[in-house]
Amino acid sequence: MKKIKSRKWQSGKTGAVLVLSVCSMLLILNGIRKNAAQLQYQLQQYLLRSAQAMYVPSLVWKEDSVSSGPGEWIRQKALAWIPVVQYVEDHAEYGSSLEDEETIAKILESQANDENAVDENGKLIGQPDEPQQPVSSEVAADQSIDKLRDFEYLLSNFYTVDSSTMIGAEQLNVDDLLGRNMKIGREGNEPKILIFHTHSQETFVDSVPGDISTGIVGIGQYLTELLNAKGIPTLHDFGVYDIINGKLDRSEAYENAEASIRPILEANPSIEVAIDLHRDGVAETTHLVTQINGKPTARIMYFNGLSRSRTNGDITYLYNPYIQDNLAFSLQMQLASERMYPGFVRHIYLKAYRYNLHLLPKSLLIEAGAQTNTVEEMKNAMEVLADTLCEVL
Repeated sequence: MKKIKSRKWQSGKTGAVLVLSVCSMLLILNGIRKNAAQLQYQLQQYLLRSAQAMYVPSLVWKEDSVSSGPGEWIRQKALAWIPVVQYVEDHAEYGSSLEDEETIAKILESQANDENAVDENGKLIGQPDEPQQPVSSEVAADQSIDKLRDFEYLLSNFYTVDSSTMIGAEQLNVDDLLGRNMKIGREGNEPKILIFHTHSQETFVDSVPGDISTGIVGIGQYLTELLNAKGIPTLHDFGVYDIINGKLDRSEAYENAEASIRPILEANPSIEVAIDLHRDGVAETTHLVTQINGKPTARIMYFNGLSRSRTNGDITYLYNPYIQDNLAFSLQMQLASERMYPGFVRHIYLKAYRYNLHLLPKSLLIEAGAQTNTVEEMKNAMEVLADTLCEVL
């Protein structure tokens, strides 16, 4: 076996891995047959000597030195180095206060893509469907306060928690969430609600290409008209935030929407509620529909972003001071929906990012129906949703 000469490595990690790989290859090529323990010991010793040569050349090493001396400490560190490097890489935090541009870009890309499971051609992009919830009033969950105070009961009966995030009993304190006042002022004619669409190009099974009245924007306009007719002044933003250079591009949709929605809120300080209306993306075999008042009605889902990753904790770049208010709003809407129209809502979905729910305390992201619903089913759903909003607000 040729002796490998010592030299300086550009990277400690690269050097250590290369030493280990070369040693293993040469041992195999030379046909050395030794038991696993001996082979491991020899490789460790070679790696130790390489580490010593790279990092502590001034120390004098003796073969008969005691294991408890400084040599043993460095030997253990050198041998543990490779797995430690991998561990550190695997546990790098998204939420660092000094996130680099690449990390921020990945966070925003995840936020842009994770909220919806399919693209505009109906192609599934890898997110599994939420299990369909029962639609019969006979299986409606018990809403007594004693039951709702049980964290496990509340979580299992009213929420779906995505694997990307986590939530605890402190955040889902029902006394706190139900005690927050969601009522809006009714004085004056100034707008109280703003409806907008981060994903304006979302369509339905019978939408007419090029006719926005048959897509999610048209459904939002219908909800706006219903709320105005009920005496709640409502604005509808027709802004397009997911088209760049004439092509569908959601990568910056939430940032583009925020840049336009903030001036609207500043110009209309009377607005207390912001609703980002979407339609969900599901498998083509899934049809989110129920019967309400004898009419086929698309089912809806309230959606919360927690600005928290299960792996790395709070995502400081996506800070939201209104998370508890957002959770209160969606839970009060969920309970009212279940009482008034059993089977209309799916479980509240909790995910890791923010989704512009930091714009107002009473911010709501709604996934209404999916690409497999009809426009008629969607309009019927808006009639039910308008009633529920009036009840809560």
